[in-house]
Amino acid sequence: MTKPLKVLVPDAHLRDLDVERGVTGDRIDYMVFDETDPAAIPDDAWRSCDAILVWHRMRITPEVVAKLDHCRLIVRVGVGFDNVDGAACRARGIPLSNVPNYGTTEVADHALAMLLHLVRGIGTYQARLKADLAAGFRAEDVPVVRRIRGATFGAIGMGRIGTAIMRRAAAFDMKVIYVDPYLPEGHDLGLGIERVRTLSDLLSRSDVVSLHVPLSAETRNMIGRDELARMKPGGILLNIARGGLVDVDAVHDALKSGHLAAAGLDVLPKEPPVPAPPLLAAWQRDEPWLAGRFVVTPHAAFYSEAGYLDMRTFSAEILLDYLFEGRLRNNVNPGWDAHAL
Repeated sequence: MTKPLKVLVPDAHLRDLDVERGVTGDRIDYMVFDETDPAAIPDDAWRSCDAILVWHRMRITPEVVAKLDHCRLIVRVGVGFDNVDGAACRARGIPLSNVPNYGTTEVADHALAMLLHLVRGIGTYQARLKADLAAGFRAEDVPVVRRIRGATFGAIGMGRIGTAIMRRAAAFDMKVIYVDPYLPEGHDLGLGIERVRTLSDLLSRSDVVSLHVPLSAETRNMIGRDELARMKPGGILLNIARGGLVDVDAVHDALKSGHLAAAGLDVLPKEPPVPAPPLLAAWQRDEPWLAGRFVVTPHAAFYSEAGYLDMRTFSAEILLDYLFEGRLRNNVNPGWDAHAL
């Protein structure tokens, strides 16, 4: 009988891996840990593994990659792969793949849910009624409630998730514009929406700005003080992509000044956000100036039971396809094969 391959899972959320084992059977022997620090994983596990399934809680640094003596593939269990040093993997001849084909509809639904929560005053109405069922039973004097029909929805990035969110925003009769320098000319014609040339143009025209791009050296803090200042007064900011895209201290100041009407964040630069940055500290204290203008969720936009099952199933299938069939899927560090042993 062929000896099973060793796959290291250094930061598993669920140590049983029943889903993954159901896909791979006895062809793979999983080494499962629930750690966030690579140093907590024995060196022998790094050096002996044939592949790695990594979630989002551990960073695969160049120092870790240097230990991967036998690793043939790293699969990021999710879409974003900024916690894995793709260049170090490339130099080591190790392909890196992600799982882009799960959770798209969940993330798109979450973005619109945040927007609707803010523009329909749901948080304010709930708080008022909870405090006093009689006095709180009124519709007026809510911070952000407004009509979104006819408002301009500005999408930064128009990949799978951006497209899914765009379709939902358009269904609410919003005018959608987008910026994405990596898509070919004419892409906007296929979508039937307007493409703008610069981020500055998008910010100045949009009533709602929503981010749908990966985190990289190029995109880190792409929304900071200058960019928020370019937004229309009374604009709304949504980030359901990566926390490092947005300077949350700048968001705090833009909200407090009144220039930004509201913000919805599913992701934060540090997760969990401990100690709390000023924005979250003000939200925790229920400071009056922020009431009804801010909504935050714990990097949960991707989640549903069905989406979670897809993510884990597809990750295991990617392992099988490459390790046993030589078919590489969803590679995100092209050029690795030039360095392969």
